[in-house]
Amino acid sequence: MTDTAPTEADLQARLAQLGALRSAIGQAVVGQADVVEQLLVALLAGGHVLLEGVPGLGKTLLVRTLGEALELGFRRVQFTPDLMPSDLLGTELLEEDHGTGKRHFRFQEGPVFTQLLLADELNRTPPKTQAALLEAMAERTVSHAGVTRALPRPFFVLATQNPIEQAGTYPLPEAQLDRFLLHVALGYPDADEEQAILARTTGTSEVAVPKVMHAGDVLALQALVRQVHVGESLLAWITALVRATRPGEGAPEIVREYVRWGAGPRAGQSLVLAAKARALLQGRLAATREDVAALLAPVLRHRLVLSFAAEAAQTDADAVIAGLLRALPAPER
Repeated sequence: MTDTAPTEADLQARLAQLGALRSAIGQAVVGQADVVEQLLVALLAGGHVLLEGVPGLGKTLLVRTLGEALELGFRRVQFTPDLMPSDLLGTELLEEDHGTGKRHFRFQEGPVFTQLLLADELNRTPPKTQAALLEAMAERTVSHAGVTRALPRPFFVLATQNPIEQAGTYPLPEAQLDRFLLHVALGYPDADEEQAILARTTGTSEVAVPKVMHAGDVLALQALVRQVHVGESLLAWITALVRATRPGEGAPEIVREYVRWGAGPRAGQSLVLAAKARALLQGRLAATREDVAALLAPVLRHRLVLSFAAEAAQTDADAVIAGLLRALPAPER
């Protein structure tokens, strides 16, 4: 797609694709409307997602369903304590040419060489293997033995993790957390949704998720997101929100009291792109303050390092972000 404004027909065709994608996911996933929206926001914005929730909430099902609905290369890696970086990235194999007797090394690509990567239970593997994903997520490349190899496009990492307080987990380092566009928190379903889940998953019928979009469609939508308008006043508000997460003179009281380390400029970039993507999902070519407010917590919650005072007061990142919104209300329309 070029930088020229899309025609109304083009826009409606793209929006119809997004509607079909939502519908395809809904055939297998019960409820979780906000989570599905945030997942699609990250896909359109070209970012990665960290899904967190206790076991049994359907994190893996959600990602698998997205993989089935998209005609993309899909791989799943179960992260375990004994997983090595080479198990993820690949390794060199020594091969012999039976005709000449000469030996040579051949690089065997690992599962990271795909378009949609499910990194299941990422926090159950040690930091050395967690860090192996860092270059892939940031640069969309893998460097091995002095050679840099490009990953397929689009490249989308969906990582799941169980809450850190559960046994057998390794907290993700801040540098890696910052590479995720969104940190999506899954909660328990309500009573009606939970009953529907029980009915759907304990019978004999199997849901066939149709493929509704291929790589070219995803790349075209990602290019279209870049053309969504963000006004100067909205951009200024986003800048102020991100800067206000950094404790120091001028920061809101809740930040000075409970935040040890605030968000960097990448958080602002992520918030702008996420707001643009949400606007497009809703059929608009201009982002609004509602888009920013809806995505502020998923963008910031993994980028704030809280103080011991926050832990003592049982104050989490979402509470700090809510206080931030109260301290810096949205600009007037």
